[in-house]
Amino acid sequence: MASHKFEQKRGHVTSDVECYMKEYGVTEEEAKVALTKQVDNAWKDINKELLRINTIPRPLLFRVLNLTRVIEVLYKNEDGYTHPSGVVKGFVASVLIRLYQYKSK
Repeated sequence: MASHKFEQKRGHVTSDVECYMKEYGVTEEEAKVALTKQVDNAWKDINKELLRINTIPRPLLFRVLNLTRVIEVLYKNEDGYTHPSGVVKGFVASVLIRLYQYKSK
């Protein structure tokens, strides 16, 4: 959703917002609200399953969880993958600084 306008200008691909609008006949704002609810519900499902599952090793589950977290950070409010000089640049710098401080102790 964060890159919806940018993708429209580029004519690159159809976004999730456009697909939802077309499928359900709603406005862009209504589509964004509905998709945000879906994301919130997905996080609830992920957290519920992480607490419930005990047959899969925790380290493997946390790898999947961390990948999901990275995707959310990259795309939550802006397209951090396409435009990494924004929020993502600060996050990467913060991680590297903390890693350096941790290793130098």
